[in-house]
Amino acid sequence: MSAPHHSGDAAVDRSVARLNIEHYKRLLARETDEASRQQLLRLLADEEAKIADSRPQEPKRRPR
Repeated sequence: MSAPHHSGDAAVDRSVARLNIEHYKRLLARETDEASRQQLLRLLADEEAKIADSRPQEPKRRPR
């Protein structure tokens, strides 16, 4: 069971995700092994998804 998230926790989570993204991009720039590159791409996509999921959703507009 995890502790409830507070608003500050989300900011920290986004900061960590951004740092991980930068790290994975640096590793990808030098990695030549295809299996390792695929793993890094999966990790990168996971971190990018975390940032996208943590953004506030815009209210949906009803069609007229």
